[in-house]
Amino acid sequence: MAADRVVVVGASMAGLRAAEAVRKAGYAGEVVVIGDEPHMPYNRPPLSKTALGAEPEDLAFRVPRHARDVTWRLGEPVTAADLAARTVTLAGGEVLGWSGLVIATGLRPRRLPLPGPDRCVIRTLEDAARVRAALRPGARLVVVGAGFIGCEVAAAARALGASVDVVAPERVPVERPLGRLLGAALRRRHEAHGVRFHLGTVPVAYRATSVLLADGTELPADLVVEAVGCVPATDWLAGTGLDLTDGVLCDHALRAGGRPDVVACGDLARFPNPLFDAVPRRVEHWTMATDTGKRAGTTLGRHLTGAGADETPFTPVPSFWSDQYDFRLQSYGAVGLGGEIRVLEGDVDDEAAVGYHRDGRLTGVVLLGLGGRYPHYRSLVVSGGLAVR
Repeated sequence: MAADRVVVVGASMAGLRAAEAVRKAGYAGEVVVIGDEPHMPYNRPPLSKTALGAEPEDLAFRVPRHARDVTWRLGEPVTAADLAARTVTLAGGEVLGWSGLVIATGLRPRRLPLPGPDRCVIRTLEDAARVRAALRPGARLVVVGAGFIGCEVAAAARALGASVDVVAPERVPVERPLGRLLGAALRRRHEAHGVRFHLGTVPVAYRATSVLLADGTELPADLVVEAVGCVPATDWLAGTGLDLTDGVLCDHALRAGGRPDVVACGDLARFPNPLFDAVPRRVEHWTMATDTGKRAGTTLGRHLTGAGADETPFTPVPSFWSDQYDFRLQSYGAVGLGGEIRVLEGDVDDEAAVGYHRDGRLTGVVLLGLGGRYPHYRSLVVSGGLAVR
């Protein structure tokens, strides 16, 4: 079944960038991108921010010149892959052969195994539209999860006039990614806008018009949004022999399973970044979709054209942003690796730069405001500068 064809599974931003890079590398065969959603690739981060309920055309990415001859198979999930036969199987039973495979299926929302009525998540355009339709002034929203998506949804809901309660087991919002210092500061900002936090507890039951918490509190709810993280969408790769322990294990060129004809990119790619260390990790940041998509597509395209692998070290700098009310939070580097956290300038209740250090070296920076300081702190992260004194 092998064919002179590159199949990209995942019509995501990473999948789009990979298809473009395959073409730029000189591959002239057929390129097919398969996606389970009916939409062309679009920008997901705004879905939980002010773009709740946006139209597909508002968030769609422009298809670049190098990818205009790509074939798009949308609304057709892939259910299985056979690496030995070089095929993928679609939900309708069609088997498609390939000479190169790009794995770009991203993540799916984690769900709590609790009884009760259906609740919402925010991952797709349809998810965001459903939530937006329910967020009328006075609506009672319970957000389960106090990470970035949970906090962004809370901020967007308050701006629309909804009443908001946030439930999470942590001591402060965004504690896992950012630590207690910034988490406490973000909590104060949200509370100043009327958000109520219920921390150190979890829901134990969803009811028709309420959420029951482990501490006995019962919160009235017209709408519940679960924002408790995501897991790699790798079910269709079961039985392939790839390491799916946490996403898809790759080398520095984003080859999966030691195969030059299979690459992975986006949120599910687990790879080493020598900018920080040699440990393979997944990075769920917006910029990584572009960076890994380009790298994976280049790797595959060079293999298929006989150009050989690009052995240049792959050292992308992870970054993301979060808009909440009238402030923007920006992160650069690997903040999760920095166990020592200190304010580098400013005040966390106003504008500030917060540094994350490991073994005395800077691994990441979070900016609250201070957008003009981005080039300075990004350069410090790249150089590993600003030693702790």
